[in-house]
Amino acid sequence: MAAFSSSALDIDPAHLAQDVHRLFDDLARRRPDRRHVVAGECMPVVDVFVTERSVEVVLDLPGVSADALRVLIKGGVVLVVGEKERPEPSKRVPASFHLVERDFGRFARAVRLQAAVDASAARARLANGELHIVLPRLQERRGQGILIPVETPATRPGE
Repeated sequence: MAAFSSSALDIDPAHLAQDVHRLFDDLARRRPDRRHVVAGECMPVVDVFVTERSVEVVLDLPGVSADALRVLIKGGVVLVVGEKERPEPSKRVPASFHLVERDFGRFARAVRLQAAVDASAARARLANGELHIVLPRLQERRGQGILIPVETPATRPGE
């Protein structure tokens, strides 16, 4: 079957299905996996940056207050839990929704860290709809030699 191509639209029907699949794959890579998100929950997007000195976790949280957030680090995982309240509909003009794309509801995002961090020195800042978490990295110790002194009965302290 010969491929039909319109110069005005430049569409090749033989490759249209491939192009549509590629488009949806690209969209899926840009958003977190939402298959397990239930009604009344939302899934904020997150970026993780690793620098020489820190691991930085950034979440888009427009409309979320600091009081509605909890940030915890345990066992190499950063957990951000909170809730984004749905704004009240306009009371001036009766209306129904025409399009709803924004997420509202409870959320929990867990980010496994790939580097050792100093959790006690971590800090989080919420500004302009972004939660920015900075976790200072610990110096990598794996692979470094550590001298272990050898004790003898004469060198043992307290004897």
